[in-house]
Amino acid sequence: MAQLIKGFSKLSREEKVQVLIEQQKLAPTLSSTFSKYLHPSNQHLFNTISENLISNYLLPFSLAPNFLINDRLYIVPMVIEESSVVAAASKAATFWANNGGFKTSVIDTVKNGQIFFSLNTDISTLKPYKNELLALFQSVTIDITKNMRARGGGIIDFELLSVDKVAHTHQVLIKFKTGDSMGANFINTCLETISPHLIHFINKKLNLKKEQQAEHIMSILSNYTPECIVECKVYCPIEKLKPYAGEYTAHEFAKRFKMAVDIAVNDPYRAVTHNKGIFNGVDAVVLATGNDFRAVEAGAQAYASRGKRYSSLTAVNLSDTHFEYTLQLPLALGTVGGLTNSHPLAQAAINILGNPTATELMEITASAGMANNFGAVASLVTTGIQKGHMKLHLVNILNTLGASDEEKETVNKHFKATVVSFSMVENYLNELRK
Repeated sequence: MAQLIKGFSKLSREEKVQVLIEQQKLAPTLSSTFSKYLHPSNQHLFNTISENLISNYLLPFSLAPNFLINDRLYIVPMVIEESSVVAAASKAATFWANNGGFKTSVIDTVKNGQIFFSLNTDISTLKPYKNELLALFQSVTIDITKNMRARGGGIIDFELLSVDKVAHTHQVLIKFKTGDSMGANFINTCLETISPHLIHFINKKLNLKKEQQAEHIMSILSNYTPECIVECKVYCPIEKLKPYAGEYTAHEFAKRFKMAVDIAVNDPYRAVTHNKGIFNGVDAVVLATGNDFRAVEAGAQAYASRGKRYSSLTAVNLSDTHFEYTLQLPLALGTVGGLTNSHPLAQAAINILGNPTATELMEITASAGMANNFGAVASLVTTGIQKGHMKLHLVNILNTLGASDEEKETVNKHFKATVVSFSMVENYLNELRK
């Protein structure tokens, strides 16, 4: 049995790699692999981003051009390992740029923080003190929120709620606006500042005996942001959809597209994969701009489950003549602070987008999600998803199999009109090498 490692974080990078190789019985050459991907001049920037760093994990930084969003043209940076995502986004963006573009609006930007506490009485006993409590919250955080309030943010409201099925457990759900910052650290600092004052207020106002007094449990922001919502729409005459219709008429394609989306609205098995197609685009932009894709995913998946069952984040409205496709999702993003400021490529992504505000970044990100989802559904109801996906994946297969440039050219010609799979490419390449 391997020994527990003591003081691992205090070791140098080289010592960490050596411990890893020895304990896991790995090839010594792995050390040079890790060294190969260290940045030759700016590694010090990356060393501060994460703990126990031994190398950098590189992902492609790609561009999807021709995104016309609210009549402004963007080139959208995307960080993702799947080439078909960037290709699909670019194709859909160009199509919609020629048909009015993406129409987006931010419905609201409210974010939430929670202070949980135990109290052996009904939460309604605190409701007469709501105005006093709001004044208290704003007063004790006045220095923390000063800059945020100057930008139109800060603490704006709160709710008093009980936690279902957890006896004597309640929460203050505080509403924040955080301007161009994602605001996680700001919200958490406010909550931890407020919590002792809240508990003191409750115990004093309700005149509780020691054994009855409220006790603080925890304070933390919530990544569920159902009031921080962006909406994205595309619409055009049905006849304009012909480039995506394949062997179908434009009207047949539109009906098949609507049917596919209606299935995703009503079937959770399909809805999960349908929404994943949205997040192919969303996550790629979130990563490129240094935002927290895990928080975005968690919040949006909860939002998709807000009804009786998990459902699609998109909906189709079809008339006799026109096609309209709508996406609504929560997106808590920032354009200042955190990794967005400290990572050189995140800064570059923000510059590429014209230094957008947080609300503008929400609109851009939603448009990328819409573009990818539209392309995926269009493929599903016409040629199927694998044809285009595997053609783009062919280069990865050939690289994995160590194909030479000459072999790649021959294989690409062979599979131009043939279904692609790893085993088929491997078999063909083996025959070619004989």
